[in-house]
Amino acid sequence: MAGLDGRATGSKGYKISQTIRKRAEQIFGWIKTVGGMRRSRYCGAERTDAACKWVSRRLNLLRLAKLSVSPPEAVVRA
Repeated sequence: MAGLDGRATGSKGYKISQTIRKRAEQIFGWIKTVGGMRRSRYCGAERTDAACKWVSRRLNLLRLAKLSVSPPEAVVRA
């Protein structure tokens, strides 16, 4: 990174913060691309806010579904 030396980028805290930042950026990226919130389709703050909440709830449901599904057991073939 420009303006950062090895003392900052080499620390454990910096690596943790970059991992958390990536996680947050992935959420906003999904909301903009898959959720369709790159531009608002609605006029007014209330309707736009409702649409953003709806999209973020949809993302949470998808994430919960992935957490609750256990991987399939291996099929044993004779």
